[in-house]
Amino acid sequence: MASIHHEVVVKMDTDEAWAALRQVGQAHRLFAPVLVGGQLDGDIRTVSFANGMVVRERILDVDDQRKRVAYAVLGGPGLEFHHASMELLEEGPGRCRFRWITDFVPDNAAAALQPLIEQGSQALKKNLEGTPLARTGHRPDSRAASGMTEDGLGRTP
Repeated sequence: MASIHHEVVVKMDTDEAWAALRQVGQAHRLFAPVLVGGQLDGDIRTVSFANGMVVRERILDVDDQRKRVAYAVLGGPGLEFHHASMELLEEGPGRCRFRWITDFVPDNAAAALQPLIEQGSQALKKNLEGTPLARTGHRPDSRAASGMTEDGLGRTP
């Protein structure tokens, strides 16, 4: 088994960033343009990548206390096993650290996964820092700031 650990600092309050990351049904918005589509059906998320790959993932946990999302790829191309977690850590006023940890088999899948993780992390950073909240310091409702809804499916509760 191999692992990839990747981190990036985001210029946004941790709680505001979490309001976006926890919306697992809207990952294609948060990780655009690396992801170009997505849908959530129960705990199964299907995401479409810009390179044409489509992957099914089981959402294992959305932990509001730890600001952590965990998921596993189901039958991904060239993967025997894949588990990942994404979390946000306090980095200081108006800043947080996005940490993405991925464990997988076979080891040689790292060549395909590493660039996607790096590109995805940069997309998240750019998309979060590009929100009106990040540009102005104004603190609107976090769902509005992230462009996402409470249930992640485009519906307001």
